[in-house]
Formats: sequence, structure tokens, C-alpha cells
Amino acid sequence: MVSRSGDVDTSWQGSALLRDIAGVKRLRQEDGPNLVTQGSTEFVHALLANDLVDAISIFTVPVVLGGGKKLFVDGSAPHSYKLTRSRVSSTGLMIAHYERGGEVKVADTALAEPSKAEAARQERMKRED
Repeated sequence: MVSRSGDVDTSWQGSALLRDIAGVKRLRQEDGPNLVTQGSTEFVHALLANDLVDAISIFTVPVVLGGGKKLFVDGSAPHSYKLTRSRVSSTGLMIAHYERGGEVKVADTALAEPSKAEAARQERMKRED
């Protein structure tokens, strides 16, 4: 558990109190289960800036609130991640799990073939000209 505040309950089995990124680096060197973080964007930004993120699970909720916090900010170490699994709930919640994907490559994101809907749209535009 990471905390900058005073007393923290570390009675949970396997708990370790970490006060800074150096503590996370030390703990990563030990044998044990994966380290998981939830809910602290400031902490995640520090992990990304210090090259301490090997995998990311992103939960996309289909609700627009008009604002929010950025997941990736200036200072994040550049890395590519590869989608390793994903699923969508019956309510539209999308869960995507990414793992390190090697060096960053800049590529064209266009599809080799347009979708049927896109091809139809292009045909309509030709006729309207």
C-alpha cells in the first residue's frame, strides 16, 4: 500500500507500506505477486514517469460527464502496449488489458479495406458531388 499520510493499517496479509517511488522499485525486485493499483491517478502518473508499468487494464464506462482526469500526462515514459485480452459487459462496460509491446512504432492506423458502412458513405459522397 502506498501512502504519504500518517498511520495506515497494514494488517492485511502481504501488505507493505510504501512512502515513495523508490519503495515501489525495491518491492518490484522481490519475488511475489504482481503489484496492483486502483484509483490514484497521481500515483499512476508517477509510476508511468518512472517506467514502472508493465501492464494496464482500462475500464471504459459508456458515460460522458464532461470532464475528468487524464490517464496519460506529460512526463509519462513512452512505451507501446499490446492488447492481450478484452471483454464487454452486458451494460457496455469495456475492459481492455494491455501488456508491454516493445519499442514504440509509429504506424498508419487506417484499415486495409474500409468497412461496408464507410464504403457506402464514400459512394454517397461521390454521387453528391
